[in-house]
Amino acid sequence: MSPITHPDPPNLTPITIEADPAYAALVAPDPLRRAAAETLATVGGKVRARHAVPLLTVVITGDDQIRELNRRFLGEDAPTDVLSFPSEPAPDATAGGVDFVTAPEAEAYLGDVVISYPRAREQAEAAGHSVEAELQLLVVHGVLHLLGYDDTEPAQRERMWAMQTEVLKRVSSDLSPFSPPLLEEGGGEQ
Repeated sequence: MSPITHPDPPNLTPITIEADPAYAALVAPDPLRRAAAETLATVGGKVRARHAVPLLTVVITGDDQIRELNRRFLGEDAPTDVLSFPSEPAPDATAGGVDFVTAPEAEAYLGDVVISYPRAREQAEAAGHSVEAELQLLVVHGVLHLLGYDDTEPAQRERMWAMQTEVLKRVSSDLSPFSPPLLEEGGGEQ
């Protein structure tokens, strides 16, 4: 089955929300789009300085699909909550010592954020907030990865979670005050 796609409403950053048909009725695209747009507005200045319009896709799927992606691309044969697939190296990364160059007026496809709805539901229940708020958290987390943030080392994690907290305070009262341990240390997110 094809995912159900929710294109952007006019005047918003081109952020596509796709939901597996099994979860489409459970997912409201506008709060997820708002979380992604707020992340871009807060920390995406480097991307906007390089490109006229950044684009990205958020995909809501199930455990089987995210497990397959996790196995294929990260070598982990287990479901996870969120995976990010940047379309090009992070802004400060280089390929073979040469920066990738794109025309400034060109649209930049940042990449894809893939979220497991079952993982989001379980994490929301454990944390005592709504599934929508958990999905927003995972969108922000995934978009930060697309923008080059990392959380593998404690100092990186602290910086990333501080940025997550800043963005989430603007988009979800259900998560304020945000507690970073919601994303457990080494918890499989990429």
